[in-house]
Amino acid sequence: MAKVFGRAVLAATLALVTGAGLAQAQVWRSDAGDGTYRNPPLYADYPDPDIIRVGEDFYFASTTFVNAPGLTILRSKDLVNWDIAGHVMPKLTGNPKYDLADGGDYRHGVYAPSLRYHKGRFHIAVTPVGRPTRIYSAADARGPWTMHELDREAFDPALFIDDDGKAYMATSIGSDGTITLLTLNDDLTAVTNARKIHYIKGAEGSKLIKREGWYYIFNSIPRRLGMTVSRARSLDGPWETRDQIDDTTGGHQGALVDLPGGGWYGFVMRDSGAIGRVTNISPVFWQDGWPVWGTPDAPGRVPATAAKPILGKPFVEPPSSDDFGKPRLGRQWQWNHNPDDRRWSLEERPGYLRLKATQGSAFWSARNTLVQKGQGPKSRAVVKVDARGLAVGDACGFGTFGKFSSQVVLTRAANGRGELGARLIESTQTGPVTTPRGATVSVPLQDLWLSVEMDFTTDKSVLAYSLDGKAWTSLPGDFPLAYDWRTGTFQGEQYGLFCYNPKGGEGRLDIDSFTLSKP
Repeated sequence: MAKVFGRAVLAATLALVTGAGLAQAQVWRSDAGDGTYRNPPLYADYPDPDIIRVGEDFYFASTTFVNAPGLTILRSKDLVNWDIAGHVMPKLTGNPKYDLADGGDYRHGVYAPSLRYHKGRFHIAVTPVGRPTRIYSAADARGPWTMHELDREAFDPALFIDDDGKAYMATSIGSDGTITLLTLNDDLTAVTNARKIHYIKGAEGSKLIKREGWYYIFNSIPRRLGMTVSRARSLDGPWETRDQIDDTTGGHQGALVDLPGGGWYGFVMRDSGAIGRVTNISPVFWQDGWPVWGTPDAPGRVPATAAKPILGKPFVEPPSSDDFGKPRLGRQWQWNHNPDDRRWSLEERPGYLRLKATQGSAFWSARNTLVQKGQGPKSRAVVKVDARGLAVGDACGFGTFGKFSSQVVLTRAANGRGELGARLIESTQTGPVTTPRGATVSVPLQDLWLSVEMDFTTDKSVLAYSLDGKAWTSLPGDFPLAYDWRTGTFQGEQYGLFCYNPKGGEGRLDIDSFTLSKP
């Protein structure tokens, strides 16, 4: 009864606040409510963006690496207010490392998707690292998606449908810079021709569009965190290339999307510290047939604030807080690698997420860490857990997950009492290094509250716990936040729930709720 009553009060409170226009699931609101917006639309790690328009709706495909379900698709009416439509891949397939075998496939998996709409269907080209390129297809962006695998690995493929309906993919890799154009068959299931069409030193992340008889290729130049645009009257060139913007003026990988009433907007990714790579949107104007980011009054840069591309659309955002009262996980959740579905449940104890201890010697090698994106500029997440089901040897809890993983860890002592401690895990070239932070604290194994605060203005996190959800005790120690594509996850810091035991067993952690708010 207490749980039901508490949720009823919470729901009523949220309803009242929402009616006043103050409540939000995310801590950042881009839409100012006065016809303007501020960048980024989503203050979280949504990298490698590709955005298209279908009718009056915009769709945004983003990289998810080895998170499952994989490849997030978002939907918007105005390029500012986004919600998660779904994910393309229910699970990652084609590599046993996706199940966290042999150390997993961190920093690999699937990224840089290319999204297009053709003949009533959505199509996504994506190349899992070390695997042939795949083309997924669906009548609805929410799925289900079918998949065809091509006969080659095309790095950062740029899917493009010409005016006559012919389909192509442009591809280039930054270690070279040669842009190759692949011709596809009518149903986009096979490559029929390949030819080199252009060269830009260090170019990758191609995006190909067409406007008023001109072809435009946008390319990321990672070595200088910049972006170029090339144009030609023919796909075979000759191409003329100009520099566009860079991370100091807005970003280094993206392209353009047209608006329903005419005009164009740009979308671009920017490295933004520990939160990862955020996507900005920008007005674009044309000068002598070339796109210019920004406005005529402030050309060549992505504005911090600007007029909304489309007015009058309602405020929406992805979900974040969760009471686990539905039979399926919310759209905001993903697993680190594919989960072991035998070791978690939303049904065994309705209203709770049950994480059964998976067998694993350490956090990075244990399956079933459930994650969602950290939110900027500052956010605090509180989880209420029932720790009564922990077994001796279990390590279960809540924390950040990334280059640095700062964690509140619950264990069961031999005397039946609980122990709560903090640890910091740093991912290095030689493997994760775990360092305890402070002494462990004896706690009863009962309902407990754990909190993690992420501050992306200082790249620090704060860990705390409570025995009643009211009085909080901070855990001592320095808990840094960082983004690192070499040794981290190649993602911004995420919130993570976990439960594992080197010997396996039947221990468990029941999660009552996850609540995100401003600190």
